[in-house]
Amino acid sequence: MSPIIKSAKKALRQNRKRMARNIQKKKTIKKLLKEIEIFTSEKKIEEAKKLLPKAYKLLDKAVKTGLTKKNTVSRKKSRITKALFKSQ
Repeated sequence: MSPIIKSAKKALRQNRKRMARNIQKKKTIKKLLKEIEIFTSEKKIEEAKKLLPKAYKLLDKAVKTGLTKKNTVSRKKSRITKALFKSQ
């Protein structure tokens, strides 16, 4: 069932666009964190360190735009950094 009112139709279009954008951003973040995790497990510390600022930037933007919560991002940043320097 689709909306009848013009403003509701527009709201639905906006929601779909936002949802698609948010899903894409979450996938990008997950992929990047997974890459860092793989590099640290393979003892490729330099490659992981190069990806760290990019990961921080994406995570901070996710908080700023309301994609994820502040404490969740803080925890993720802490864990990847801890794992990275632990494997050195």
